[in-house]
This record gives sequence, C-alpha cells and structure tokens, in this order.
Amino acid sequence: MDQIENKQYSFRFILTYILLSIFFSISLQSQEKNIEIKSAGSFDRNESLFPDGNILSESETKKVHLRHDEMDIFSKKSIFFQKRNSFIATGSVHVMQGDSINLFCDSLNYDGLTKKISSYGSVRFINDEMELNSSVLFFDRNINEIFFNENGKIIDSLSTIESKNGKYLIDQKKYEFEKNVIINNPDYKIRSNMMDYFIDSEQAYFFKQSTIKTDTYTIFCNEGYYDTKKKIGIFKNQANVRNDERTIYGDSIYFNDNLQYASASKNIRIIDQEENLVIKGEYAEVFEKLDSALITKNPIAINITKSDSLFIKADTLFSIGKKDKRKIIGYYNVKFIKGSMSGKSDKIEIDKFLGLTTFSRKKLTKRQIQILTENEINKLNPIIWDGNSQISGDEIILKENLEKNVIDSLKISNNSFIVEIDTISKGKNYNQMKGIKLFGKIIDNKLNKVKIDKNAELVYYMYDENQELIGIDKAIASSILISFKENGIDDIIFFNQPEGVLYPEDQLEENQKTLFGFINRFEERITKEENFN
Repeated sequence: MDQIENKQYSFRFILTYILLSIFFSISLQSQEKNIEIKSAGSFDRNESLFPDGNILSESETKKVHLRHDEMDIFSKKSIFFQKRNSFIATGSVHVMQGDSINLFCDSLNYDGLTKKISSYGSVRFINDEMELNSSVLFFDRNINEIFFNENGKIIDSLSTIESKNGKYLIDQKKYEFEKNVIINNPDYKIRSNMMDYFIDSEQAYFFKQSTIKTDTYTIFCNEGYYDTKKKIGIFKNQANVRNDERTIYGDSIYFNDNLQYASASKNIRIIDQEENLVIKGEYAEVFEKLDSALITKNPIAINITKSDSLFIKADTLFSIGKKDKRKIIGYYNVKFIKGSMSGKSDKIEIDKFLGLTTFSRKKLTKRQIQILTENEINKLNPIIWDGNSQISGDEIILKENLEKNVIDSLKISNNSFIVEIDTISKGKNYNQMKGIKLFGKIIDNKLNKVKIDKNAELVYYMYDENQELIGIDKAIASSILISFKENGIDDIIFFNQPEGVLYPEDQLEENQKTLFGFINRFEERITKEENFN
C-alpha cells in the first residue's frame, strides 16, 4: 500500500514539473520575439556556406524586409538564421525604428536574442537630434546605446564633433568621447582626449587634456566643465585661460565669458605679456571689461626688466587699466626687492605709462598728526634699504627710464631721512642726513648720488687715514649732495653757507649723536629668501 502511494506521489510531482516547464517555456517564447520576414524577392539555401541559413534576396519590385520588435530592416540581401533568431544584411541596408531613428550602412549583423546590431561600411545613424557617421557602428537596443571605435563624426544643427572612440546614450541624450575629440562650432573649437557632452544642456565635461578656443580667448585644462551655451565653465588640473594680453593659471579657474570675468584659486599666476608682469598668489579675480585684476592671499608681483626684476609682495594686489595706461597697486604690508634695493610701505603704485613706482603710507588721522612724534611717524613711513643705507620719507617715488626700461632716479617730497651704517665702527655708529626733499640718482639698481634740499642736517663720523675716529661732524645747510660708492658714502658736499662743527666724541651726549626723528630700521630689511621664495 505504501509503495502505491509513493508511486502516485512521484507521478504527481513529475506531472507538476512538466506543466511548470511547459508554462515557463511558453512564457519565455512570448517574451522573446522572433524575427519576421515581411518580404523578399526570392528565397534560397546553401548549407555549405550558410548552415541553417535562409538566403533572402531582393527583386526588381521587392527589397528584403525583416522586422523585429518594432524595428524594420531593409536590404538587398539577408542571410536569416531562424534557429538563432539572427541575420546578416548586406547592400544598401536601411534600419528604421519608429519615426525617429534611421540607420544606413553597407552591411550589418543582428542578434535578435541580445538585440545588438553591428553595422559596417559608410554607416550613418540619424535621429531628430543629429547625424552620426562612421565606418563601424554598434547599437545595443536593450540599453539604447550606440558606440564606435574606428573614428566617428557627429553633425547637429550648429556643430560637428569628431572622435576616435565614442558612445551615444540615446535616452540620456549624452555623448561620451575618447581620443582625438574635436568640436567645431561657429563660436568655439574644442579639442579633448576624453569628454562627455549633454545634448539638451550643451554642457561639456572634460576628464583629460582639453582646449577651448574662441576668437578672444583660449582655455586649457586636464579636468573641467564648460557650458557652451552660457559660456561659463570651471577648469582644474593645470588649468589656464589666455587672451592677447594676459594668461591666468590656477589649480581651479571659474570663467564667465558673458561677464568677461574669471576667478582662480590656489597656485595662481597671472602673466601680463604686454607689461612683462607676473603676479602670483592663492586667489585672484580678473575683470576683462575693466582691464583689471585683484589678487589676494600671499600675492607676489614680479615686474620683469632688462636688469634686475622688481619683486613685490602685499596683502592685496591690483592690476588696473588698459595696457597702455595700466597700473599695479598693492595695499598693506607691502615689501619689495629690486637688485640690491629692498623696501617696505603701506601702499605701492606702479604707473607703467609714466614709469613711476610710488611707495606711501596710510593717511594719518587728525589724532595721529596731533600726538605722534617725528620718530613715531618715521616708523610708519615707507623705507628703502640699499647696501648700508636706509632712506625713508612720507612718500618715495622711483622713476623709470622708459626707453631703457630701468629705474634711474628716486624722489622724496617731504620728511626725507637717510641713515648709513658706519662700517668702520662695525655698526656701532650711524651717519645721518635729513631734510625736506630728496633727489637720488640710481645706476645699475644702486644709489649713486643723493641731494637733500631744504633744512638739510647732518651727523657724520669722521676718520683719519688710519681709520681712527677724529670726531662727529654736525652740520646744517640749504642742500647736501652725497655720493655713494661700494655700499657707503664716498663724498659729501654742502651748499649755500653751511654751518658745521666737528665735535670730539666724548663731548657729545648720546642723544646729541642722532638727529631728531632718527630710527634704526635695518632689522626690518627685506630678504628675497624669506619673503619671495
């Protein structure tokens, strides 16, 4: 009895298995559509050449017409493999999918199981958005993607795009290009080695070396984004933006062509080709409409000349104005070096058209004018060091010879003061000269002669031939002319009834050995190694 029941149970199990198998088989066949032969001029078979293949050929009145899953394929000849649900089509092949997609080629292979097309020879893919030309093109209907790897060319309403390898994601309306990508548009030309492009938004994303070129600027990057419609982009990885006058470099650059504006951050350099000017920093903004640039976060400007270049550092630097009247302005904590000269000030202004470099301090408040002593004001004044000399004043102006492109003179209009280290005393004593105005001659970036005018005063340590101190010369005159040689004073000439007394050193109190307003600021001297490297 148990054996009979077991046999009945086994039979029911087998029957259930067979019914389920038939159900799933029918279900799979209903999901998997077969390729249909809609028309053909003739039918033939050649088992030696095409095992299991039906040879379909056109006639004078009928082309070969196959259909699969709402796709129609027309050709002169097709080899149809019914068991494999695939075919090979040759001769003026035309693929139509709905009203929007047309594909033309010399031949193609189609697999109805995977729904993949491989097309060859003068391939043209056309839809409502563009036309794609290539010698080889692959179409995956499952994911609605097209790709090529033997050079392709895309033509839309305004642009042509060429690339070695490319992919078109139809549903996302997106291109992915790689190797030798070129976009030609009436407004721009793009070259890239790897780029994605979104059709609707007209946005390009760069992943390798890329260049954007227009009539007014050229952009380079190894990574970035560019909205070709709005002409706005962000560029990274060795990025730079160049026009006829200047080039902007930075780790990251934001660019807006409509506003003619760019900002750059980290490791920035702005190179002014016209003015031989290089500005470095960590953040910059460039306003092309105003021909100006703002640089903050450790900005350094380098004005390149035939002789020693001028290095400038400040909290903030500006480059302002058209190229023929451009100015470089630096604010707060200004430091500079040119040849043997260096200096400090609150502000620097370089007028390239006039050839003037002006160093000045912040304007004193009424209270400061009332309470500050001359010494305290001199601590705030702009200052220049050259060799063993220190020169300060309310404002210092360096004049450039525009023809020779070298600084040749120096001017102070008020409160001029010169301090020189007395090298014979090994820095123990200081020679001093002061007055209202100062005019200096500069040769080879070194002070050669200085003339102090109006209320000129002097304290000078005199030595004999054996370098023994004779005394301290204290004098006043209308003007004093000083000649420099080898980083020191070589000669002093007094003008217009000078008055002076040579005092033995022991006859002068310490406070009498310095002029009123004397400040030793040699410890503040600027070095290139500490400030500009």
